[in-house]
Amino acid sequence: MLITFKSQSFSDVTMYQEHAQRILDVLNKNHTRGVITAAEAAHAVQLLEQEITLSKLHPEVDAGHANHSHPHHLPEEDESTEMADKNHIGFAQRAFPLLEMLRAARDGGDSIVWGV
Repeated sequence: MLITFKSQSFSDVTMYQEHAQRILDVLNKNHTRGVITAAEAAHAVQLLEQEITLSKLHPEVDAGHANHSHPHHLPEEDESTEMADKNHIGFAQRAFPLLEMLRAARDGGDSIVWGV
């Protein structure tokens, strides 16, 4: 399932629900539908930046949250760990578009909505 985040300050951001879930959990928001108001955006940026920093400090935990780079890719038995690490898309990379949207919403005084 896909979630599309919308704001007047930024282009739409669409993510797989499983990837957006961690971000929304950090922000204490429902994944089905919700809003981050302009007043909440500054705090949301801080929370998400903290989670990104933690994911970079503890990459083994980050890998446990999202250990696949493509939903239909199953690694071959002989595929090297180096190749798997190269294909891993971490939390910081997945969160970046929404973080940029949050920054734009904060600076522009706009809200972000999804599922409506």
